[in-house]
Amino acid sequence: MRDPYAVLGVAKSASEKDIKSAFRQLAKKYHPDANANDASASARFNEANQAYEILGDKDKRAQFDRGEIDGEGKPKYQGFPGQGPFGGGGAGGGRGPAGFDFRSQRGGAADDGGEGMFSDFFEQAFGGRGGGRAGFSQARTGQVKGEDIRATLKVRLEDIVSKDKVEAIFPTGKRLAINLPDGVENGQVIRLRGQGQPAPFAGGTPGDALVTIDYVAHPRFEVAGRDLTLDLPVPVETAVLGGKVPVETLDGRISLSLAPWSNSGRTLRLKGKGLTRTGGGRGDILANIRIVLPKDPDPSLVEFFRAKVEPAEG
Repeated sequence: MRDPYAVLGVAKSASEKDIKSAFRQLAKKYHPDANANDASASARFNEANQAYEILGDKDKRAQFDRGEIDGEGKPKYQGFPGQGPFGGGGAGGGRGPAGFDFRSQRGGAADDGGEGMFSDFFEQAFGGRGGGRAGFSQARTGQVKGEDIRATLKVRLEDIVSKDKVEAIFPTGKRLAINLPDGVENGQVIRLRGQGQPAPFAGGTPGDALVTIDYVAHPRFEVAGRDLTLDLPVPVETAVLGGKVPVETLDGRISLSLAPWSNSGRTLRLKGKGLTRTGGGRGDILANIRIVLPKDPDPSLVEFFRAKVEPAEG
């Protein structure tokens, strides 16, 4: 995994807003639905998701900046202090982990051919004689984490405003029913901790399940942030005389009152009928009026306009 800052194309000093904006642009550009014939786009999309998983989380970003985790969010092996794998000092002994002096325990390495040096090191590092094997096992397995699993979840706009759970299906066959958080965005990755593959060794932690949200195109609405827009067909007589116009929202049908003599292009706002917002509440529906003629010709309407046009021509 590359440096997440480089993946998103932002500086290390970038604000949370800049990071979020950069991620949105990349997610939109490389979304699989928009790049069906470009195999590399999916990889770029996943790479951007992984980078945002790190930089979009304040705690993980701080851990990455301190060098505690890598670009995949996995802990880095910090090693022992000093210049070599056993600290400074080189082949002749010297100081080992946490300042341990190999030569100070048994009168120097020459007393026992170096055996005491290492036996004392293992004794200190792994909790006593005879415990070396257990100590190595703990050192090897303590930080090992199971593999993460990933899935893309197709989400309808109705699912976002509903309180019902949606089911994510993973390549492993695992199924997880999840609640969508308020304000969930297209391309967002939801991390379900501990729901991935089990740890390969006892004492390790299981991996996580990463679910990428993919909005399903809606037959009526276009998404504009947390608002929804739609073209609202209005009969000619209703546009002239005013009246009630039915609108199918994500929550069901409602009636919208239209003022007399309403022109096409006018926008009406239905408050609180859009998508959920982070922290509560919902966006709005913006209905754009589009005046439509009757499906079948109306003789009276034809005669009305003909009567207005013909005198002018005479």
